[in-house]
Amino acid sequence: MSMKLSQKQIGQRIAELRKTKGLSQEDLAKSVKISRPSLAQIELGNRSVDILELQQLSQVLRFSLDDFMSEDFSTSKEVFAKQEKQINKQEERISVPTLQVDKFKNVLLYILERCAGKPNVGETVLYKLLYFTDFNYYELYEEHLTGAKYRKLPFGPVPQKLDTIINQMIANAQLQRVKTEYHGYPQTRYLPLEKADLTELKASEKEVIDRVIEQMSDWSAAMISEYSHKDMPWLASKEGEEINYELAFYRDIPFSVRNYGDEIEE
Repeated sequence: MSMKLSQKQIGQRIAELRKTKGLSQEDLAKSVKISRPSLAQIELGNRSVDILELQQLSQVLRFSLDDFMSEDFSTSKEVFAKQEKQINKQEERISVPTLQVDKFKNVLLYILERCAGKPNVGETVLYKLLYFTDFNYYELYEEHLTGAKYRKLPFGPVPQKLDTIINQMIANAQLQRVKTEYHGYPQTRYLPLEKADLTELKASEKEVIDRVIEQMSDWSAAMISEYSHKDMPWLASKEGEEINYELAFYRDIPFSVRNYGDEIEE
């Protein structure tokens, strides 16, 4: 439910999101092209934010405007690992994704083991590698790999609760967050401090991850974002809403990873 926020509430929420992302005021101000003193005044509630500035902030801090303006907005929701559940409704199989935190952490570590050394692999590329890994696996095997839920935001699909998981991993010395510049733009990168536990990954899961890495890990942030915006799950979803995994079955070439022509109807 959306509500009218005061300048102070808006500033507090922006400050919380910035800190959750591990950004300094200088980092964020530079990314949205305003001065650091202006950002400080916004966070203190002493300066209003116009809609264009709020849209820029949403892109950098990766939040949905609807969520940001809602009464129950929170930057620190707890993450619980649960087993994936299957439900049947009107004789139609609906697979409900439920985040498997340990599996997600090991997929993240494995991708970073192979890609963290590439200068193009900042947050934007990393998020898309995770997205295509999860959705490609679901299209192929009709099972969830990590169970992560992804939301359609302006800059591409983003896994929900990722900031919470990353902050846990940093606190546990599993990851290191690094601030760099890439082609003149601020970039957030993550370095793995421990190896992924490959016993947590099935051979089929590792194979799908490897394929995604081989295909896309050298792409620029702009290129992989543009590609994700043409994928059917993204196209068919509404702004700010969760992307339905079932939409993977409506993909066309070159996005589809399953050879439906080889399947025989019974």
